[in-house]
Amino acid sequence: MVPVILPALIMTQEEFQQIASTIPTDPGIYKYFNEKREILYVGKAKNLRKRVGSYFNKAFTNYKTHELVQRIHNIEFTIVDSEQAAFLLENALIKEFQPRFNINLKDDKSYPFIVIKNEPFPRVFLTRRKINDGSEYLGPYTSVGKVRELLDFIRQNIQLRTCKLNLTRQNIQKKKFKVCLEYHLGNCKGPCEGLQSVEDYNEGLTQLKNLLKGNLSPVIQQFRQEMKVAAEGLQFEKAEILRKKIEHLQEYNAKSTIVNQRLGNLDVFSILEDGESAYVNYLMVQNGTIVQTHTIILEKHLEETVQEVLEFAVSQLRDRFNSQATEIIIPFTITYPQEGITITVPKAGDKKKLLDLSLKNVNYFKEELRQKKMLHLEGKTDSEKMEALFLLQTDLKLPVLPVHIECFDNSNFQGSFPVSAMVCFRNGVPSKKDYRHFNVKTVEGINDFATMKEVVFRRYKRMTQESQPLPQLVIIDGGKGQLSAALESIRDLDLEGRMTIIGLAKNEEEIFFPGDQESLKLPWDSDSLKLIRQIRDEVHRFGIGFHRKQRSKGSFVNELEGIAGIGKHTADQLLRDFKSVRNVSAASLEELSAQVGNARAGIVWRHFHSS
Repeated sequence: MVPVILPALIMTQEEFQQIASTIPTDPGIYKYFNEKREILYVGKAKNLRKRVGSYFNKAFTNYKTHELVQRIHNIEFTIVDSEQAAFLLENALIKEFQPRFNINLKDDKSYPFIVIKNEPFPRVFLTRRKINDGSEYLGPYTSVGKVRELLDFIRQNIQLRTCKLNLTRQNIQKKKFKVCLEYHLGNCKGPCEGLQSVEDYNEGLTQLKNLLKGNLSPVIQQFRQEMKVAAEGLQFEKAEILRKKIEHLQEYNAKSTIVNQRLGNLDVFSILEDGESAYVNYLMVQNGTIVQTHTIILEKHLEETVQEVLEFAVSQLRDRFNSQATEIIIPFTITYPQEGITITVPKAGDKKKLLDLSLKNVNYFKEELRQKKMLHLEGKTDSEKMEALFLLQTDLKLPVLPVHIECFDNSNFQGSFPVSAMVCFRNGVPSKKDYRHFNVKTVEGINDFATMKEVVFRRYKRMTQESQPLPQLVIIDGGKGQLSAALESIRDLDLEGRMTIIGLAKNEEEIFFPGDQESLKLPWDSDSLKLIRQIRDEVHRFGIGFHRKQRSKGSFVNELEGIAGIGKHTADQLLRDFKSVRNVSAASLEELSAQVGNARAGIVWRHFHSS
């Protein structure tokens, strides 16, 4: 039925009593407004008259509830057909208006999705923007790191393209594109040259969706069938690759499966109350595998019971993570009127083990949050950030406050394709407009020292030419070798003494100053070291992202192609067989001959061993 809205003016308890008999006894939702027509609270009820009356007919011990009643100026009712309809409408209105007296879900993060792009031969990648463009979005997921790890695992087992080419049928038929390095490495089947059909590519996408749902059996079965066909066709190399993929999937399945796979799809929730806050953990289980885990904080404003808080959390989290599970595992019974949903309060067995695991997670989350607050890792104000800079100045004995800090790091892929990155922090926070990345120009092969010398020289030569203010502190992510190389550039530019330059050892978080034999180790929980860690992690993230982007664009040239007498086909074959240029350079003449023949092997071997 169409909802019926009945407005009523409420100012005092006496005035409420005068109109109480006009309030409907049907199920529905009610909205409380203040004098400015701002929505204060949204609630649902089996019986609207009885529920609304409870706010005016009893004395509340909770101050916030008393404040709510004092501010109510108008009430609106929406009558619906059933309790389930009221439940769904309440959730929709809370999400839309976020009334100040409703339970507050303290979680304003944006979570990543895996998108299957709406295009020919769809790309699959990570995104935080959900656009209504016909693409398929899987998720959201609570951890970017886990999603990247998952995508890497998928790419090792399913060959999907990563390029941005417009692979329409017309473009492929016109032979506009050539296969790139990803094809020669075996990571792509070459749809750009028509080497892979749409049907075969879509089969890979189906396998991907099964993997994301934890349903590995169809994927393993498909690979087994392909392995059998390859073996019967005497394609033993292909059969061996498929066998290794099956082993890889089985190992992943063994590590990921937590409970009995016959349980199917479940949602598991546990709750922990702490005064006016509550913590709720959510485990999404699909095909016996935990595919999502997330803990949220809820702030109670009125005298909500633990059941009411859990009901709210369950509905919000299931909606956010697009859950299709028809069974919910919880520690106690709640009212959850959605049709087709089974509520289970387990006492023993695998479902009880899952509930215990969820409770363990929520307790860990609360304790971790407490320790973070003790260590001042979150919620820093501007003054607190400046305090960290003052502490850093003291700990490193800097002549001036380091309000401008820059950090350099090198990155390469399997010993090939070097790039560098620099991040900039101003007043203790990232200044992303000042970030820079560098394609190495003068260094041949992999030489971290020479690469660091080049990029530091290029950065500060340009800054001096443009009369830009120099940073007070420069961090080189690396040991004494990289620090010495960077210092050579600083001396060549006659900038020594105009900035402090330090090296940060990658493993022990030791700090090196030029010329010092002993390193400096700051307390692991000091704010100054936390700031250095944050800067170091940011330059890693920025550098790896740039490197991945360059690889996907095909911007790198295989170093082997630069050897006189070696063509692209041979270079690609060597890289495919040995996985990296470094491995090629270390290979024996016999190992090279076995792959590319004696003549070409001799050319390659002499190139790397001419000295």
